[in-house]
Order: sequence, then structure tokens, then C-alpha cells
Amino acid sequence: RPLIGRGRDQSPSLQRTSGVSNRYAGFLSFLTDLCFLLFRVSHLLFFIFFLFCFPAFMKQRKMGLNDFIQRLATNSYACKHPEVQSILNLNSPQDAELMNTNPSPPPSPSQQINLGPSSNPSAKPSDFHFLKVIGKGSFGKVLLARHRTDDQFYAVKVLQKKAILKKKEEKHIMSERNVLLKNVKHPFLVGLHYSFQTADKLYFILDYINGGELFYHLQRERCFLEPRARFYAAEIASALGYLHSLNIVYRDLKPENILLDSQGHIILTDFGLCKENIEPNGTTSTFCGTPEYLAPEVLHKQPYDRTVDWWCLGAVLYEMLYGLPPFYSRNTAEMYDNILNKPLQLKPNISNAARHLLEGLLQKDRTKRLGCTDDFIEIKNHVFFSPINWDDLNAKKITPPFNPNVTGPNDLRHFDPEFTEEPVPSSIGCSPDSALVTASIKEAAEAFVGFSYAPSMDSYL
Repeated sequence: RPLIGRGRDQSPSLQRTSGVSNRYAGFLSFLTDLCFLLFRVSHLLFFIFFLFCFPAFMKQRKMGLNDFIQRLATNSYACKHPEVQSILNLNSPQDAELMNTNPSPPPSPSQQINLGPSSNPSAKPSDFHFLKVIGKGSFGKVLLARHRTDDQFYAVKVLQKKAILKKKEEKHIMSERNVLLKNVKHPFLVGLHYSFQTADKLYFILDYINGGELFYHLQRERCFLEPRARFYAAEIASALGYLHSLNIVYRDLKPENILLDSQGHIILTDFGLCKENIEPNGTTSTFCGTPEYLAPEVLHKQPYDRTVDWWCLGAVLYEMLYGLPPFYSRNTAEMYDNILNKPLQLKPNISNAARHLLEGLLQKDRTKRLGCTDDFIEIKNHVFFSPINWDDLNAKKITPPFNPNVTGPNDLRHFDPEFTEEPVPSSIGCSPDSALVTASIKEAAEAFVGFSYAPSMDSYL
């Protein structure tokens, strides 16, 4: 008889052996499938890590390496070590000025630029230790920098000349520089300490303001209570009124251009779209600004005057009270149509004084807009601002309704991590080597004659 029979012909011991064998074979099959499944899952997890986590991981490592090299390069003792010099290539001509060891030779006569009587020939990029990127724009970056001599912190706006020339914006940059020179007397305008240029870059040395953009705080809180909005609107109006007294129209008021200082006061910045020499009854017609805040006369491409700034103040005040600009739409064409044709709609959760002010500032006809006759005086005397003592406001004697609570210059909590996590470009801190100055760089240099500025000694006394 066969050893393995069927049914009752099979002995109990053989039946048990057969059952164990079958279960063991099933277990082996299951184990094989499980191992294959785990193999596939592990590859899937690795792919997910590589796709989503690896770039962030590498970015973090690069940032750490960049910070380490920055510290290493600025440590005079470490820089003397032969291996450090070899790794950082400190003996190369390009890095000599960056490391502040052997300065670059003076430019040849063909590279010299007439910087005018206010030039600061001693200023150079290597005077600063560039710490963090704190902002970005179309033509360059804004960096937190510490001066190597006096350890003071500054915001340094670095612009690429070739990018400016490519978009034919050199007049706007020079206009920004001119407006900054006039800002020395007002508490709510960012101050220019000095400016200088290299063959390929422009440098604005500005007040360092680290309380954050008004836009940043609005995003976090959605809208402000009326007393807080009134305080900000008053300081903004004071700054605009001062610019108008200098025959300057700002033209680009928006929450992104309004900063808070470390105590919570308003600081207006970015004067690239300012228009100079606009008399009280004068007009201009350049189409410029930010879509959400454009006045109807700008959209109509009609001549406009100083009241364009009061429209923008109304739009910013509306956004502070309601959370969005007054005629906002994701569709730009629809938003433009709203600005031109849609009546202003005000929800009932604001005071009558605020309602009346918004209706006056957001008047579509500029000849009927609040401020069209007596400019800032009309704004200042409006009932909405009756709680404000303007002398105390300008003297910064009024306690701001919000304190950013920054602990010092290195406190970057109110800056967008998109900027602060970006490595500082090494080219920011150095000038191009004389042998590498090309014809296009020379052309760019000649377009900004007179850009450099150094304050007179009287301003320090």
C-alpha cells in the first residue's frame, strides 16, 4: 500500500504529519509574500523620503554648512590655519576683499566712475558681515548685516545693475536714492545712512527694522480693532503728508511696504515708485503701483495727483479693518472693473467716523476725494483721528497698541522663513576682480554715476 493514503486508510500519525506540512508550506508562502511586500514598501518609503524630505534635508545641511563657513571665514585666528586657507581658497584674488585680508587693487582709469561730490570712496562690501537674507525683490535682496568696525546692524539693500538696466529702471532707482536722502527728518520713514556701488551692484545702507511687515501681522490676525488701525493710519498719513510737503508722491502704499519697528511704530519703506517734483496742483501719468491698491484715475490712464496716495491710505485702512482690500478679486480684470465701477460696500461693524473717512478716501472722483484741497490737513482734521494728538504722535510719545517683543537685532521671528533660510550669496560681500570687469559691467557702472552718498560730518554732530 502507498505510505500516504486517503481518508480512513491513512493512519492518525500520518494525518497529523500531513497537516503540519500543509500549514508549514502555507506559512512559507505567506512569509515569502510578506518579505516581498516589505521590500516594496521599503522602496516606496525611500522614494517618498527622496521626493519630499530629501530636498528639505539637503537645504538644511547646506544652510548649516553656509553658517559654519561664514563663521569660519570671519574668525581671524582660524583663517591663519593652512588647511582652512586651503579649503576656503583664501589666496584667490576674488576672495581677498571678501575676507578683508589683502584689499583689491584700485580700478584702472577706464573703470573709474565719477560718483559726484557726495561719494563715499572708502565704503565697500567687505566692511560688512552679511548675516541673513531678510527680503527679496525684482533686482536684488535685502540682507541683515553687521558693520565690522562699529558692530552696528543695518539692512543692506543690494541691487544688480544689469537687472535694473535690462528693465530700464535706472531712473526709479536713482529716484529712490534721492527720496531716501530727504527722509532724515521724519520718524516714520526708513533712513538711509549711506550708499555706494561696485562695478556690478548698488548698495543702500538702511535702518534695520525687525518688527515685521504690516502684511505679515495682518495675515496672522486677519484684521485689526479700530483703535489699532487708527494708530497705524495716523502714522502712515503723517509720513505721506511729509513726503507731499517735499513735492514727492509715494504711489505704492501697501501693507508689504509698511514695517513695524521694535517698539511697534510704523516705518514706511521702498521708495522705488516715488515721483519727485509734483507741485500741489501738479499731475503725472505713469501707470504704476500694485493692482489691489490702484486708484481709478490710474487705471483710466488719466493724469493723477497727490490724492492717489490718499486713495491708497483708504485701501490699506479698509484692509486693516476688514481683512481684504476694498475691491479685491482673484481675477485681476474683475478687480479692476470693481475699482472703476463697483460702489464701495462697508459692513456695519465699524464706527460712523471710520465709515465717513473710508467713503472720503475711497471716492472714485479724485476732485471730490478727501485731501484734494488741503492735502494732509484734511486727513489730520477728520473726526476719525480726533483721539490722536499729532504732536505726541510725531514725537513717538504715544504707546503703540502692539509690541513686536523682539529680543534684539538677531531676533528674526517676524521675517518670512522663505527669506531667512536662504543662504547668503558669497558674491554679495565682494567686488568683481579687476580682470573680470566686462564691457556690460562697465556699461552698468556708468548708468549710476552719482549714486554713492556719504552723510556730511555735521550730521553726526
